[in-house]
Amino acid sequence: MQSLLLLDDEPNILKSLRRTLSRLEDEKGEAIPLEIDCFEDPIAALKAAETKTYAAVISDYRMPQMNGVEFLLFFRTKQPDAVRIILSGFSDVSGMIAAINDAQIFRFLAKPWHEGELMYTLLQGFATRQLLLENRRLADIVRSERALISKHEALLAKLEAETPGITKVSWGPNGELLLDED
Repeated sequence: MQSLLLLDDEPNILKSLRRTLSRLEDEKGEAIPLEIDCFEDPIAALKAAETKTYAAVISDYRMPQMNGVEFLLFFRTKQPDAVRIILSGFSDVSGMIAAINDAQIFRFLAKPWHEGELMYTLLQGFATRQLLLENRRLADIVRSERALISKHEALLAKLEAETPGITKVSWGPNGELLLDED
């Protein structure tokens, strides 16, 4: 189950987003179970982010206490892997630039939103997050395997220093193992 945080100072917007996103489906038409937490207050949303991990957050841009970019900057420090999306009814170019550059948002969507675009954006965000997490997991495996290989190489070098030739294998023309008679 994916967890989603919605933040908007307008309760009707939150209800509409919840209703729309509760019908989220994957490309096969299967329902994607979402745990959706709605907040009208960015401070309460940030407190929730301290105790619960969210796969994605959708925030309004203009709110009385802080704007969406400021909120997502704080949110990013708590949960850097969460997909960050901003909704805005205003075409504030400097706000969009700050959102992209500072808060590193995934998408900037306009209000009123198109349901298909909103759902597609969230699906793409979840997929991108999954790839990021899988990439990190695989990189960790590669690092641990490299460390193991380095230990084995050091052990082989030590054995070779103690007993020259012990790590070398000679093969005959027909693939047979050749033993050194010395």
